[in-house]
Amino acid sequence: MKKNIQESLIPIIKDALRGLGLGRTYDEFLCLDLTQDSRFGDLSTNIALRLSKAMAKSPFEIAAALADNIKKCLERSALKDYIREVKAEGAGFINFYLSNEYFYGELHNVISKGKSFIKSNAGKGRRVLIEFVSANPTGPLSVAHARQAAVGDTLANILDCLGFSVKREYYLNDEGNQINILGNSIELRLKELSGEKAEFPEDHYQGDYIYDIAKEIKERKARVKDFSSYGVKHILHIIKNELDDFGVKFDYWYSQKKLRESGKINRALDFLKKKGFIYEQDGALWFKSIQFGDDKDRVVIKSDGSYTYLAPDIAYHQDKFRRDFSWLINLWGPDHHGYINRLKAAVAALGKNPDSLSIIIVQLASIFREGKPIQMSTRRGQYITLREVLNEVGLDASRFFFLMRRTSSHLDFDLEIAKKQTSENPVYYVQYAHARISSILSNSPIKLRFKDIDLTLLKEKEEIELIKKICQFSYILNICFATLDPYMLTVYLQELAETFHKFYDKHRVLGQDNKLTRARLALIEGVRLAVSSGLELLGVSRPQKM
Repeated sequence: MKKNIQESLIPIIKDALRGLGLGRTYDEFLCLDLTQDSRFGDLSTNIALRLSKAMAKSPFEIAAALADNIKKCLERSALKDYIREVKAEGAGFINFYLSNEYFYGELHNVISKGKSFIKSNAGKGRRVLIEFVSANPTGPLSVAHARQAAVGDTLANILDCLGFSVKREYYLNDEGNQINILGNSIELRLKELSGEKAEFPEDHYQGDYIYDIAKEIKERKARVKDFSSYGVKHILHIIKNELDDFGVKFDYWYSQKKLRESGKINRALDFLKKKGFIYEQDGALWFKSIQFGDDKDRVVIKSDGSYTYLAPDIAYHQDKFRRDFSWLINLWGPDHHGYINRLKAAVAALGKNPDSLSIIIVQLASIFREGKPIQMSTRRGQYITLREVLNEVGLDASRFFFLMRRTSSHLDFDLEIAKKQTSENPVYYVQYAHARISSILSNSPIKLRFKDIDLTLLKEKEEIELIKKICQFSYILNICFATLDPYMLTVYLQELAETFHKFYDKHRVLGQDNKLTRARLALIEGVRLAVSSGLELLGVSRPQKM
């Protein structure tokens, strides 16, 4: 992607701000957003509202003066032919109305580049490690893990598209109390299957999968010395298969057990000791996390000599940096929110910029069946698994639906809607647009040739609105990048599909006028490229027929 119009306009607005005699350009307030209503232009900035207090003037007064300055600056700019109007409107917004010539040029750029139109070198090859899912290997993946998987994988796709060098990692917590409980759970179920009486504690894992593992051991007459290790291996195989069927492939599977055995935990703590960031109190070792912005110091080694969760996490993140990743992104569940500050503190103590670690909290998902929420309990195994959702609604609907809300918001997943083959189902609606366009293009007696295309023939309101929507793709990707949330891409694809269907319902693509037909074929090819690229980033298929 080339430099977008928003980026090109920012220096012009800065020049205009200098003309107001402010002394500085207030870069922290300066941004251009897409307007929600085309009646108010295509781009808008609220900087006048942000400057009102500093300038002791009304926002509209500032906006009017700034709009006049922008117009003067545009006269000296190469952008002057692309901006047909700049207006101060509403409570003090400055709205930019882009010319049709600009949109024609952008559409031509899309269809000439093909799928590569979404590519950018903004990341400049920066090495990024995204760690996500990382569910304990004590049971099948739940829908909460599935949502993390969809978000993490899609985010990785987007960052890769923007020129980052991205790797995906699953952190395997394969030791500790929960693993011991897993082994005990399997052993007790095996005793039951063998006719022995066994007391089953409340805190043990009670899902059917525990019976399945025990049954497998019994039927194979396997001699199992370590039920915990056997269970981890079995469940990890299930997890990998589920993720593979969900379209998620990890570059690395990182074992906590191997991390400890390698001595990296002790070496990381020794590193902090030498820096003076570890002290002893009450027989335990404490990390001086207050010194780095945490609300209190944290124990890393208990008085009994065992590690807290923080100790291996410090070593793990030190190892991430030592593997030459300069940006770490972790996706966690909402129960880990209170853990952010202490890990950021650890990163700072390791001598790294805490901003080089980004932590995304992915809220939970609730599954509904026939309008009734399904209750979940991990210990008892009474929860909907990723496998069940995949089996019921398929890969495409699963991936799309798990991405339809901001990661910071709770997600309600309606299985019945996800199975519908109507416009009520968002993924079907978007895929149908792609299939419809593919059918038109393949069956058209007039073939698309760039030299024969006159895009200026596209003058109808619906045509212009469709071009505008296509041209928003790069902006949407930038939003996803800035927020580290792919949610807006699903919103954009639904809006694009809706805009296309409105155009198609009102105008014939294949008509009597061959020149207009070629222009409209180019238009819908632009839509197809945008829809196809967006669905691919989401990990959703692009059907040619439906």
